[in-house]
Amino acid sequence: MRLILAEDSTLLREGLVRLLAEEGHEVLAAVGNAELLLKAVAEDPPDVVVADVRMPPTHTDEGLRAALEIRERWPEVGVLVLSQYVEKRYATELLTGETEGVGYLLKDRVVQVDEFLDALERVAAGRAAFDPEVVRQLLGRTTHTDLVARLTVRERDVLAEMAQGHTNAAIARRLHISQSAVEKHTNAIFDKLELTGGEGYSRRVLAVLRYLGS
Repeated sequence: MRLILAEDSTLLREGLVRLLAEEGHEVLAAVGNAELLLKAVAEDPPDVVVADVRMPPTHTDEGLRAALEIRERWPEVGVLVLSQYVEKRYATELLTGETEGVGYLLKDRVVQVDEFLDALERVAAGRAAFDPEVVRQLLGRTTHTDLVARLTVRERDVLAEMAQGHTNAAIARRLHISQSAVEKHTNAIFDKLELTGGEGYSRRVLAVLRYLGS
């Protein structure tokens, strides 16, 4: 895939460039701030942008704001946001939009190369990829605890996997259950959470994340 990286840490940025090149991907640009990121995307839109949340000059939310602008101006470009911590405000702002081709990953996950590459491929394919720790904390902080309490332990497991962006087939493999069982649990989850189901995998994920982020 064709990628643009935005990360102010030179060490991490160069490490990502080398990793992605070794995996056969093309890095069109690797920049250190949001202004250069937007300029690079405008000149040659990639398949996916990988961007840090906090970048110069204030190291607050420059990367996130750039990611949101990219989603608005170039909706065909996937965005994988990296963050040092689980920052609920940033995660909620990103996740309550359309989640096709969007990811939110903790930087610690980058060192787990297979998981990072899997998330990147999901975003490039127009799917969602959310860090398990982000999902766990959103689950723990939801204001709808009365509805979440209705879920069984297995349904919570399925919900967490679903919110990360995994397909039913992937959830079945990860939880060592049948795909039909996943579908049964998924239907039960939406019934218990009183969520109106939309057609398509990404819309189901969007509904769950909107619910958890509210």
